[in-house]
Amino acid sequence: MDTIRNFSIIAHIDHGKSTLADRLIQYTGVVNDRDFQDQILDNMDIERERGITIKSQAISLPYRAKDGRTYALNLIDTPGHVDFTYEVSRSLASCEGVLLLIDAAQGVQAQTLANLYLAMEHDLTIIPVINKIDLPSADVERVIEQIETELGLDSDTHLKCSAKEGTGIEEILEAIVARIPSPKGDTEAPLAALIFDAKYDAFRGTVIHCRIFDGRVKAGDIIRLMYNNATYRVEEVGRFILRREKRESLAAGEVGYIIAGVKTVSDVRTGDTITLENRPCAGPLPGFKEVKPVVFASIYPIASDDYEDLAVSLEKYKLNDASFIYEKDSSAALGQGFRCGFLGLLHLDIVQERLEREYDLSIILSVPSVRYRFTLRDGTVIHVDNPAHYPEPMSIIASEEPYIRAAMMLPERYLGAVMKLCMEKRGVNSTLNYPNPGRAELTYEMPLAEVIFDFYDRFKSVTQGYGSFDYDLIDYRESPLVLLDILVNGEKVDALSQIVPREMFKIAIQGAIGGEIVSRTTISAFRKDVIAKCYGGDITRKRKLLEKQKKGKKRMKMIGNVSIPQSAFLAVLKSDTE
Repeated sequence: MDTIRNFSIIAHIDHGKSTLADRLIQYTGVVNDRDFQDQILDNMDIERERGITIKSQAISLPYRAKDGRTYALNLIDTPGHVDFTYEVSRSLASCEGVLLLIDAAQGVQAQTLANLYLAMEHDLTIIPVINKIDLPSADVERVIEQIETELGLDSDTHLKCSAKEGTGIEEILEAIVARIPSPKGDTEAPLAALIFDAKYDAFRGTVIHCRIFDGRVKAGDIIRLMYNNATYRVEEVGRFILRREKRESLAAGEVGYIIAGVKTVSDVRTGDTITLENRPCAGPLPGFKEVKPVVFASIYPIASDDYEDLAVSLEKYKLNDASFIYEKDSSAALGQGFRCGFLGLLHLDIVQERLEREYDLSIILSVPSVRYRFTLRDGTVIHVDNPAHYPEPMSIIASEEPYIRAAMMLPERYLGAVMKLCMEKRGVNSTLNYPNPGRAELTYEMPLAEVIFDFYDRFKSVTQGYGSFDYDLIDYRESPLVLLDILVNGEKVDALSQIVPREMFKIAIQGAIGGEIVSRTTISAFRKDVIAKCYGGDITRKRKLLEKQKKGKKRMKMIGNVSIPQSAFLAVLKSDTE
């Protein structure tokens, strides 16, 4: 175990985490220049296009240090977005140290702090690394000051690098060997392994990614997953060197994979503990929690004939994404579909895009909502994530909605615009700090429902892209919640719609709470110019044509049903407010 180092790279989005991982992989010779490609650990097209890590990876880097010894540096890569914070925490629980990456031009941002606190909770060795020192806008001295004042770390321990140019990489590798402690554990103790990820292989089933804390596991062992108490026979163990490399066994301190005939990723819980059936460990490793979705939306096929294809595609997608949940749903306006739960808005966006790309589906999403809590007169407490399941108003004695604590870092000049935006979104209990001249740190408590709609886009807009945003769920708070129905031509539309088509007769669109209409607008009719063909002549001829048109419209209104196009439901997800 003396020659093993388990570490992770943590950073705010777009601070160069994947690029630094690329350089470490190249420097240690795991991949030759011919086979190398940028973002080599990001194997999804969406990850490459967006420049973000969605699914964490692991890789073992063989490094011959200046002391002459060869070390196994196990890099456990992490997703970089707030939606996947729990996955990040399990990856960090598998490490002894982290590289905290900070952009030399952007400085410390919201997720830099959030990830630092996560690393501190796990008592990890933290090595601050200032990246992008080659940029003309780099301000290294300011970042060194931020490391001291905002992060509370010793600025003398920092390293400088340019992951893009490849400078400072050897110093980082030497620091990993010298500063990050080797793992501790007893190879003779009962097996205790932490699951930090899992992937689905079409030929082998679920590949479990784990860190061994105690004991040893090999092919043929009967293992037990402690959360669901299921047992499996181990078929293969090994470690990651870009691809899976089979080994005889995995022992305490090592990071690797286990293939044991697990059918789906849903059977494996991130954070669960693996032990041996005939010699179990004393108890599960700490920190496990059941991941629960916080944002809900319904997915429908644009063509009703594609419903079966959508059902098959969701089943296949679920194999690789255990945090995604779905159940059957139906809508009078949109037909048969599925109600889905997501970890956040980015997760929703990724699921939608992957379904459209990988399974060639044309789908539509209803308005995202959150899970509300209602206390009824008979004392029962129910959770509602679908407006269709809103309880009878007379039976409700208390209604609550989830609140978040939003942390924002932004240049001081945008403070007024951001505070105005937060107050629009019902933000309360604000705190304001000035970590260093010209930069403000702002926190607000606000309803999650206000954030999932268009908050992030507007925040980026008012800060011109210089602001950073992070949030965590805090609690449920009482709020006067009512059901807003949209009525089109007097008929309720269950999938809430804000934009409807123009018809040949006037359409009334109303917003209703119970029996009370709170807002109304009328869409004017399309009007064919029936008198265009009259060139001069008696006015009675024109009047006769207009009266005939009027009677036709009246008859049409009596028998006409308003059809709502799919684009109207898509438009619900977008806002023009700036």
